[in-house]
Amino acid sequence: MKHCKNLGVGLLAAASLFALGTPAMAADVTLRVAHLNPEDPFQSHSGAMTAVFKSLVESASNGEIEVQLFANGQLGKDNEVIDQVGAGIVESTISSSGGVAQSYPPVGVFDIPFAFPNIGVASRVITKDSSFGKKFVADMESSTGMKVMGLIDSGGFFAITNSKKPITSIDDMDGLRIRTMTLPTHEAIISSLGGKPTPLPWAEVYTALQTGVADGQMNPVPIIAFAKFDEVQEFLSVTNHIITPYVWLMNQDFYDGLSDEHKTIVNWASEVATEAGRSMSRVIEASERGLPALSAKMKVNVVSPEEMRRFAEQAQPAVRELIAQSYGKEGTDMLEALLASIEEEEARF
Repeated sequence: MKHCKNLGVGLLAAASLFALGTPAMAADVTLRVAHLNPEDPFQSHSGAMTAVFKSLVESASNGEIEVQLFANGQLGKDNEVIDQVGAGIVESTISSSGGVAQSYPPVGVFDIPFAFPNIGVASRVITKDSSFGKKFVADMESSTGMKVMGLIDSGGFFAITNSKKPITSIDDMDGLRIRTMTLPTHEAIISSLGGKPTPLPWAEVYTALQTGVADGQMNPVPIIAFAKFDEVQEFLSVTNHIITPYVWLMNQDFYDGLSDEHKTIVNWASEVATEAGRSMSRVIEASERGLPALSAKMKVNVVSPEEMRRFAEQAQPAVRELIAQSYGKEGTDMLEALLASIEEEEARF
């Protein structure tokens, strides 16, 4: 535990170097971390995660590890960067479930609609330490050959925005072209509700909404806010229909090549950083950066509990069937494990 005792000294040393303008010694290890969201830690959870991770790792290692951050999709689309991590071109990435699905399709089990009763339960389940998280991480690592450093929700429950009308019932979904991630489960949700799924990569979403290629999209409030979808969308309907994961991946060979001391630093720093990201999502949701700010620019409505039950009755069977058809017994077993974990965590409140 030598690194913990030296953490305060490391922080002071780093601060002194910056204050004096003294050039730091060359790092022994370079660790590049990529993600699609803004680098500003007050705009996105992955921005907060990477900022905290960089600060902790560089300080605790006394500059032996340099963490380089590549935000805003600088290195490519989610699935492209995951491939780079797998190939050892980039050391690490924090990816949405849409990107993860290209390498690990069973991530789609998270998309069972209305499965999570509240954000408290979601926070306890979508973590490496939950009963489901342990199963999910072990299976993903075995399947992809990459190390999972963190598991976190994508910023909160999804809402639906569009440029046509408020969504107050299933009937309002009829014919709406809703952008989805390139996830069959998301497409199934929209189709089952009468909409027309329009799968597009993240980099194309704003333009698609602006030009009318898509009428709307679905995402958590923090993502809607930092993406400035209020500029091209008039209506925001709070549906809370799904909550999806972001997965923090690292090249396994790179991790294995770290010294024991550096592994320990990277392990605890990624855990602290993940919790910082989780907390930042809740802050953004509740602050002027979240729904209050969007409410000043968009027409916001909350779908009634009765209508949400109708949504669930329509969408859940479609997603269950797709999971069974696409992922077989592995998928259905994973889904049942997820639902059992949700029930377990719900009982603790």
